[in-house]
Amino acid sequence: MPASPSPWIVTDAGADGVRALPQGRWTAAALGTRPAWRAATAALAGVAPDASWDLRALQALDHLGALALWQHWGRQWPARLELSDDQRALLERVARLQAPRTEPARAGWAQRVDTFGQAVLAALAELRDFVMLSGQLLLDALRLAAAPQRGPWRDFSGLLYRIGAQALPITALVGFLIGVVLAYLMSQVLRQFGAETFIVNILGLALIRELGPLLAAVLIAGRSGSSITAQIGVMRVTEELDAMRVLGIPAGFRLVLPRAMALAVAMPLITVWTSVAALVGGVLASDLTLGISASYFLEALPKVVPIANLTLAVGKSVVFGLFIALIGCHYGLRVKPNTESLGQGTTASVVASITAVILIDALFAVLFKRVGI
Repeated sequence: MPASPSPWIVTDAGADGVRALPQGRWTAAALGTRPAWRAATAALAGVAPDASWDLRALQALDHLGALALWQHWGRQWPARLELSDDQRALLERVARLQAPRTEPARAGWAQRVDTFGQAVLAALAELRDFVMLSGQLLLDALRLAAAPQRGPWRDFSGLLYRIGAQALPITALVGFLIGVVLAYLMSQVLRQFGAETFIVNILGLALIRELGPLLAAVLIAGRSGSSITAQIGVMRVTEELDAMRVLGIPAGFRLVLPRAMALAVAMPLITVWTSVAALVGGVLASDLTLGISASYFLEALPKVVPIANLTLAVGKSVVFGLFIALIGCHYGLRVKPNTESLGQGTTASVVASITAVILIDALFAVLFKRVGI
C-alpha cells in the first residue's frame, strides 16, 4: 500500500463479491497533476462494474473526486454503496449538476392558444393603463385651468428648453439633408419630362405637409421620448415615485402634465423649423441642379402650396407631441425597480412612439385628403 495520500483504490474479494475501497485524498489538489489523474482513472477502470463501494476510508473528498466517481458509475448510483452523510450530500449535489438536460416539449395547440390569449390580455391591460393615463392628463389640465398659479411652470419651462431649443440643431441638419436629397432625386426625373418648375409643387407639398412634421416627430420621439421614459424610470428605480405617493404628490400633475404641455408647445415650432430647413436644402439643390433661383422658388411657393397645408402640419404636430409625451410617461411609470426593466421600457417607448406617429400621420392623411390639395 502506498504511503502517500494520493488517491488509489483497494479491492477486496468477499462472499458478496468484489468491494472497492477508495483511499487517500480524492480532491482537486491531489488529482490536479496529469500523472495523478491518470493513476486515478486507471484505478477506477480496474474495478469490476458490479462491485460494491465503501467510501468511508477516504481522507478527503471534494467535487472533482466526486465527479470522477460519479462518471465512472455511469451517472447512476451503485447497487451497494456505503458512505458518510457528508459524502452523500456531496455526491447528490454532483448528481443534480450532472443530470442530463431534457429537450422542452413542443407546445401544442392548447398551449399556443393559451399563450396568445395571455398576450392579448396583456395588450388590453396596457391599453387600459394608457387610456387611464390620458384621462388623468385631461383632469390635470382642468385642474391647471382652474388654478393656473399652482401649475408646474418651472418644470414646463425647463422641459421646453431641453425638448425644444436643444433639439433645433439636429432637426435642422436632418431637415436640410432631406430637402437636398429629395430635390436632387426629383430633379433627375423632372428634367426628363421638361417639368423642372414642378419641383416647387413637389417639395412644397411634401416637405410642409408630410415630411416636415413626420421627421420632427420621429426625431423628437427618439430623442425626447426616450429621455422622458428614462427619467421617470430612474425615479422608479430610486424609489422617488414611491416617496411622491407617500407625500401625497400626484405623479400625473407633477410629471405627466408638464411634459405633455412642453411637447405640445414645442412640436409645432420644431415642425416649422424642420420644414424651413428642408426647404432651404431643397432650394439650394434646385438652384444647383435645375437652375431654379431662390427668388422664383419663394415667389411660386405660396401660389402652388395653400396655407391650409401648413395649418394641417402644425395641427397634427400638436397631436404628435401629446402622444409622444403620453407614451414616454406611460412606459416610464411601468418600469420595474431594476435596470433591465429600465432598458426594456426605454426601447419599447421609442418603438411605440415612432409607430404611433406614423399611424396618426396616416390617419390625418386619410381624413384630410381634400384639404390643401
